Amino acid sequence: MEDGQGAPNPCDRVSREGPMVREVLDRVGDKWSLLIIGTLQHGPRRFGELREAVGGISQRMLTLNLRHLERDGLVTRSVYAEVPPRVEYELTRLGRTLLEPVFALAAWASANYTEIEANRRAFDSR
Repeated sequence: MEDGQGAPNPCDRVSREGPMVREVLDRVGDKWSLLIIGTLQHGPRRFGELREAVGGISQRMLTLNLRHLERDGLVTRSVYAEVPPRVEYELTRLGRTLLEPVFALAAWASANYTEIEANRRAFDSR
């Protein structure tokens, strides 16, 4: 569908792709996934390093989030046969493609946070 001026209507794309976009955003937009992805941008990390870098995440939640990210192909888990055993997590090629949009969203949030907070206060005072 067009917008009346010959250009495609962006709402059509949202309607068509909405379910898959929502599913992906549910995964990466949760409380911890973006923090994990952001930490892994610097290279492979061991579980304990990730837990310390993310801060405030329980062992169980970190394990669950890493499994979900691995299942989606965003993170890879490498086990090394050493004593003691060593396990490292790293962004995949697909996971790395997520960094640019994540950084753009973070920049937008940072640039607009003051206005958003002011709008919330105004709304809450009604």
